[in-house]
Amino acid sequence: MTPLKIIISAGAGPGDNTKAAELLEDIFNQDQIDISLAQSGAEVTKLAHEAARGPYKIVVAAGGDGTVNSVAAAVIDSDKCLGVLPLGTLNHFARDLGIPSDLQAAARTIVAGYTIEVDVAEVNHRIFLNNSSLGLYPMIVREREKHQRLGFKKWPAFIWATIQALRRNPFLDVRLRVNDELLDRTTPFVFIGNNEYAMDLFNIGMRERLDRGELSIYITHGTSRLKLIALALRAVVGRLRNDKDFLALRSDEVKILTTRKRVRVAFDGEIEVMRSPLQYRVRSRALRVIVPNDVRAG
Repeated sequence: MTPLKIIISAGAGPGDNTKAAELLEDIFNQDQIDISLAQSGAEVTKLAHEAARGPYKIVVAAGGDGTVNSVAAAVIDSDKCLGVLPLGTLNHFARDLGIPSDLQAAARTIVAGYTIEVDVAEVNHRIFLNNSSLGLYPMIVREREKHQRLGFKKWPAFIWATIQALRRNPFLDVRLRVNDELLDRTTPFVFIGNNEYAMDLFNIGMRERLDRGELSIYITHGTSRLKLIALALRAVVGRLRNDKDFLALRSDEVKILTTRKRVRVAFDGEIEVMRSPLQYRVRSRALRVIVPNDVRAG
């Protein structure tokens, strides 16, 4: 087996990831692996960049989507291959690639070493593997994190954060340049996916392919809080309709200009304040990743 580096996010998911490190030592040949337990996102990034310059052939992200994003960003322009051990809460990237949620099964996938090439997306040169959004969702995440720091559990914090976001002005004035067209919209929510999602807006589904070389762009209709609440209710009962509730577009790049000079952008569970305009593009088959041998990118 080729040498590999495993970077474990200590804070990912609900479990004790120090035990995960012990389990992985038993699964892999200890002479062939180097395991690090990162205590913060910054440490994950630091370890990933060191690994990208190191002797390893495979760099493994053990954590949630944020951890996987950080490691992928470090190795994408190197000769390394990305491995994924899903230890987070949602694990969208691993799920869409068919990587088992069971740690031992995911580790056996890495041992087998079957690889494919998948697309990654960028916003202002920051990569993301799943999706990015602006408007209502980044506002909710910011408020939820505030409530969690005050001691709220995750779901109560999410509910209160949603109420707080709706009480404020959740709408953005945006101009999009996509497929050589200009679109002006006032919207609470713009979603950009790395490839096409089965999209119910507030209930984001899976992707059938990760190698089409395209972005999926969804812009919500409705410019009032009442309409937004009605939209959310239709999403809950699965009655969203593309033409009525949101505009869906496909392109390999999109430029988004907002009236605000700086805007909060979410990508793969992280939030960052970025300068407008936002330049999105897809990098076709730019990342080599280990998957089960019965999985294809499409």
